[in-house]
Amino acid sequence: MYDPLRAKAKVVFYSAVAFLFGLGIASGLGWTRPSLAAPTIRETPQVSAEAVKPASDLSDAFVSLAGTVTPAVVRIESRRPVTQSDVPEFFRRFYNKPDQNQDQPPSQGELAGGSGFIVSPEGYILTNNHVVEDADQVRVYLSNRRYYDAKIIGADPFTDVAVVKIEADHPLPTLSFGNSDQVRVGEWILAIGNPGFGNSTQLDYTVTAGIVSARGRGLQLLQNDLARDPKYGQDVAGYAIEDFIQTDAVINPGNSGGPMVNLRGQVVGMNSAIASTTGYYQGYGFAIPINLARRIMQDLIKFGQVKRPQIGVHIQDVTAEDAEVYGLPTVSGVLVQSVTEDGPSEGHLKSEDVIVKLDGRPVGSVAELQAKVAEFHPGDEVTLTVYRDKHPVQVSLKLGEAPINQVERQPAERTVHAEARLGIEVQSLDSDAADEFGYSEPGGVVIKDVARASPAARRGVRRGLKLVAVNDTDVSTPADVRSAFDKVEAGDVVSLHVEDPAGNVLTINVRMPR
Repeated sequence: MYDPLRAKAKVVFYSAVAFLFGLGIASGLGWTRPSLAAPTIRETPQVSAEAVKPASDLSDAFVSLAGTVTPAVVRIESRRPVTQSDVPEFFRRFYNKPDQNQDQPPSQGELAGGSGFIVSPEGYILTNNHVVEDADQVRVYLSNRRYYDAKIIGADPFTDVAVVKIEADHPLPTLSFGNSDQVRVGEWILAIGNPGFGNSTQLDYTVTAGIVSARGRGLQLLQNDLARDPKYGQDVAGYAIEDFIQTDAVINPGNSGGPMVNLRGQVVGMNSAIASTTGYYQGYGFAIPINLARRIMQDLIKFGQVKRPQIGVHIQDVTAEDAEVYGLPTVSGVLVQSVTEDGPSEGHLKSEDVIVKLDGRPVGSVAELQAKVAEFHPGDEVTLTVYRDKHPVQVSLKLGEAPINQVERQPAERTVHAEARLGIEVQSLDSDAADEFGYSEPGGVVIKDVARASPAARRGVRRGLKLVAVNDTDVSTPADVRSAFDKVEAGDVVSLHVEDPAGNVLTINVRMPR
């Protein structure tokens, strides 16, 4: 007899057995492990905006500064003949050179570079002398990735300041100048550079922040280098002016010539050197005061050289003992050791005078006095405050001109053929060359070498390609190549028709440097 309750109990029993059996299988397969929930991520600020407002405002100021200033900062590449490639040892560590462990082809010279910044819509650019010194080719790269061949307007090794100029076909961004005399120790600054090289953009536009660590640093870097340089020597090395602004902002190779700006975006210095045992940043960076650089720039643009004023004295920094002997209120000033015969100070200054002011501006050291004098012109009248017989007196005199431009500097003459300016070297594709580069048979012209970071290298021209034609002119010998290149004007784009060992034909367009 059918019993509904019993039947229902059987269903419940067998269902329970099936559930437990299935649960066991699922457990064995790992199906019953708990799923991992997505983590809960908090996005709400944990510190109030009010609590960090000063720091946030400073951060916003840095962002605004970087966006405003960097468009006017440029990358500069220069090429020197091998015979003119002796960059002073100190600056060599601060000079951005690619692949320094590889030998540069002698016909190409030495390629190096640094930074600079545009100071006028006409295309004038300030940089360091050691970035462009003795260069026979200079190229400037802008923030929009355009580049222009530049002309060296003038350079001054005694201050490490140089001016180059480009002829751009569009409006140029520029930077404004501040007053480096008003820079205070402890104030925030940004150091900006553009150390990328060739067609690389990996290091374009570095912006670092720091404070002004000190002023009036006389490091004798320029003086020592000039003394060792046979072009100058010890006699004129003393005219070097070193009145650096020190900063803890990170400055590394390639930033040389870039601007140091204050929080209002005004240039107060030009990055120039670092003190380091490795050649890289160790906490000591130095910049040329912009007041000095501006004065030098004006002379370079107007005369092509610097007309340096001088007082005509031999001087040294005041010591604590000097301050006691001469009755100085502080250990500060410049002690006159002797006066140059027939110089501008003869009859106005005398030995053991202590100069403490120039036109009312305090003078604390030899470097500071030299920098302040350099802001004037030969023939200008200045008033010096000096301590004489333990009392301050006013002395007026007319500045003379330093004999720095009497130094003979004859650059080596060098003929640079068009193919070398592009950065390529060609040879006949004889049997040996065909075997070396992988061609099935000899005949024609092959590219023997391509200079690193040259115009040809940037466009992808490489060693081992067979050069078939230059523009519309077929070439079969190195003489044909030179003849074809001679028809190309500086600044024009030349089309190189090349073929690789597999028979692939390529056309590479390269602009001929000026």
